[in-house]
Amino acid sequence: MSAASKGSTPGYLVWRLSNKWRVAVDRALAPLGLTHAQYVLLASLYGMQRSGSNPSQRELADHAGLEALYTSKLARTLEADGLIERTRDPRDSRAVRLALTERGREKVRPALAAVQVLLGRLLAPLGGLDGPRTAEFMRDLTALLEAPLD
Repeated sequence: MSAASKGSTPGYLVWRLSNKWRVAVDRALAPLGLTHAQYVLLASLYGMQRSGSNPSQRELADHAGLEALYTSKLARTLEADGLIERTRDPRDSRAVRLALTERGREKVRPALAAVQVLLGRLLAPLGGLDGPRTAEFMRDLTALLEAPLD
């Protein structure tokens, strides 16, 4: 047990791991000109589109686990950079549909690869991406994320 975890609460350890991951992703993506938050939005949109979804801004926010207002701000920045297109939904004037541009797809692919390598390094102590301890860790994290707070 490390000095960082000795006597620590689970909440503190989750917070530390979250910060470690965010900083590592920001560093890995800096050469590509992306922040962690921009990556989350682009990678989520990429995955949703590959699954055949044409998400609204709200659907993407929910999928990515980001606040709707923050997603809107990020989407505007990514649109200004030519990475996504924002269009009004013809069936609901309040909704905005998002799609990656070709430039956005070209930008997100190397970012996905960089984060995958980083994830492999982070999970190495648990046996790597395909290790049984990683699968158990994923189940535990999912259970915690799905637990209601109220």
